[in-house]
Amino acid sequence: MLTPDQERLITATAPVVAEHLDAITRRFYPLMFARYPEVKPLFNEAHQVDGGQPRALAGAVLAYVGLRRDPQQARGALASVVSKHVSLDIRPEQYPIVGECLMAAIGEVLGDAVTPEVAAAWSGLYEELAGLLIELEDHRYREFERRPGGWRGTREFRIVATRQESAVIRSFVLAPVDGGSVADHVPGQFIGVRLTLDGVPVYRHYSLSDVPNGTTYRLSIKHEPEGRASRHFHDTLGVGDSVELLPPAGDLILEGGDEPLLLASGGVGQTPMLPLARQALAEGRRVVYLHAALDAEHHAFRDEVAALAEAHPEQLHTVTVHERGDDADHSGRVDRDLLARHLPEGARCYFVGPRGFMTAVDRALDDLGVPAERRHYEHFGPSRPLHAA
Repeated sequence: MLTPDQERLITATAPVVAEHLDAITRRFYPLMFARYPEVKPLFNEAHQVDGGQPRALAGAVLAYVGLRRDPQQARGALASVVSKHVSLDIRPEQYPIVGECLMAAIGEVLGDAVTPEVAAAWSGLYEELAGLLIELEDHRYREFERRPGGWRGTREFRIVATRQESAVIRSFVLAPVDGGSVADHVPGQFIGVRLTLDGVPVYRHYSLSDVPNGTTYRLSIKHEPEGRASRHFHDTLGVGDSVELLPPAGDLILEGGDEPLLLASGGVGQTPMLPLARQALAEGRRVVYLHAALDAEHHAFRDEVAALAEAHPEQLHTVTVHERGDDADHSGRVDRDLLARHLPEGARCYFVGPRGFMTAVDRALDDLGVPAERRHYEHFGPSRPLHAA
């Protein structure tokens, strides 16, 4: 627990740390990877290059500084961090590594401003944050392990079927090698995958693209030309091959209630929307299912969604948008006018896709009067506010 003097130091120096936090986090990751190369596989290199991971860390630290006096709000703000950590099997013994390197980066960037007293105060703050994360993550690990078909750490799964969903998206159905049951996940969640490429572990997150069935999980993965993991799935793995899975996680799940839903997706962002739609329809809710793709060749799950619409004609309204071609309901991109025509009154809205797509949808919904608490989204990558500079 921080002393009163340390609390005052945190309050006094927080604006300075915030001002330099981008520089601190940019220095932090190279420093940590140099000192502890064994942790580097836990981080997606692409998110280091584009700055997404450093910004996510900066955002989490700032959020905690602002909310730490309200434990309930602090826990809520850290939910997405906890989910990503659970799907990577982050362990308590890894937190001191982060703390050591973060304080070293602060010292390098701020120099003489970091007195021994200031360093002790921020070290104490980090230990407080780490303790809270360890507690929340342990609760998640234990809860999933106790479920029928649950586990802790990694579990080996074998690919039992594949299906090409579009020019760039392929589904992989996985069953446990041990022949046991598979714990239920919540529709909308993702799962951690551990691969070994060239003798080095590689971790990725992929949405679970179908509802729970107790026997298998389905991942639907886009082929990314520069993506090591996605290229390995598409170019190397097939039926009979195995991968390691970590527990499902993620907070893009349906809020209870009976209000209508708008489920909007762009590209591979459709993967969490399919199980959300199935759950909502099973609960008797009305759903507008809007999907945007580059063209017909890149439009995945078209037959699957059409079958859902045929089975639920009174509940499900589908809207297709193609950036090019004339074989969709609308041509071009999703904008305010399009959303205004299809947005149900009083709807709760979920949307996932490329960052530009999500930003456009979020701004349009805001302009249409949908309050922030009814707008739900999730990043395929480090979480950060859609309008962050």
